[in-house]
Amino acid sequence: MNKLLLILALIMVSGLCLSVQAQQKNHEVKAASKNSGEKIFIKQADKSLALIEEAAYKISIKGVAVVAFIPGDVSESWISKMKVVGNLTTESANLLGIAYTKASEMADTHKDSGSGVRKVLSGELGYHGGLIRKVNSGYILAVFSGGSGEQDLEVAKIGLDWLSEFYQMMDSD
Repeated sequence: MNKLLLILALIMVSGLCLSVQAQQKNHEVKAASKNSGEKIFIKQADKSLALIEEAAYKISIKGVAVVAFIPGDVSESWISKMKVVGNLTTESANLLGIAYTKASEMADTHKDSGSGVRKVLSGELGYHGGLIRKVNSGYILAVFSGGSGEQDLEVAKIGLDWLSEFYQMMDSD
């Protein structure tokens, strides 16, 4: 009887150890994926902003571009870069503030800005001009503020499409 209890105890302890090891490995994989996503963003964000800037000048709009990476499935932190494309403000608008309201709405909803999936919250404006995309390591987003909603979307899409290619390469590895 004592041998049976000892064997059962050893099996339970072994199972517990294997479970803890599996959870630790899963955490390490998620951390590595997060770090990889951040490294891609840091390496490619400036080029993405430059492409947005070039596209904005082609259609004669000025304003502010923002790109960001949100690690994981829940928006608890992000890293972002911003570039002034001609104007930070106009006589009546802070374009950086508008760009960040678009980004903040997307961080909460994980939908493009102005999607209408819920009522606009205080601090948001519900404007179009920001796009978000799910990638394996989290979310990436691109925003422009300074033109019409359609123009802002057009130029933001160029930067987001370019940036997302690097995450697709990571996701296929």
